[in-house]
Amino acid sequence: MKIASIAAAISLLTMQAVQAADIRVFCTGAARSAYEELAPQFEKATGHKLITTFGLPSELVKKLDAGEPVDAIILSYDIDRLVKQAKIVAGSRVVLGRTGVGVAVPAGAPKPAYNNADALKRSLLGAKFIATSGEGSSGQYVLTLLDRLGIGAEVKPKIKSGASGQAAKLLAAKEVDFAVIGLPPVAGVAGIEWLGYLPDDLNSWLPFTGGVNVAAKEPEAAFALLTFLVTPAAAAVFKTKGLEPVTP
Repeated sequence: MKIASIAAAISLLTMQAVQAADIRVFCTGAARSAYEELAPQFEKATGHKLITTFGLPSELVKKLDAGEPVDAIILSYDIDRLVKQAKIVAGSRVVLGRTGVGVAVPAGAPKPAYNNADALKRSLLGAKFIATSGEGSSGQYVLTLLDRLGIGAEVKPKIKSGASGQAAKLLAAKEVDFAVIGLPPVAGVAGIEWLGYLPDDLNSWLPFTGGVNVAAKEPEAAFALLTFLVTPAAAAVFKTKGLEPVTP
């Protein structure tokens, strides 16, 4: 995405902009690649400074609950639940995009079958190790899927996961046969081949959403950031990083 088009999009959003501020952001690691591409452009155009903590959604919500200072939070699930708990400002929720759960392999590795439930079960049972996002949103879904397929007891001990970005490292190092994961954590990572999404009856589409903390010190600046992240210019960047746009 050209810097000029991003800057133009931000300038439209920040006419009569609030005074430059330090914006503290909690951002799911799955959105890190796109966010880090967009953040410098937002800072340059607005004068705001982003102070960002990346992590798994569960880790970030724990920080929020513990009262750690944060203005905006971006998670790989629907933040509406936090709005209902009065942790996120009502009306501040934005949807950045969505991703399904699919299969990725180390580059050049054998490709597992996953085109239907029986094929996926055989591939999972036949694997030595698989990777997931662990406590990430797609990782939690995979656990429920294994139970639904009736192979949880056999396959869960084979799962390798960890902190945000660990699944991509395991794939690139060929320490797992394949990963069942969302696309953003592995999109464009060297040494990894994305095979595609699971069939619809096995899949779960995960929204990436953001909102403003009810205790934000810089709520106006935080909202300016979130508003920018859903402009067409920003959405195009998210799409290149594995997030499909969500139509109203």
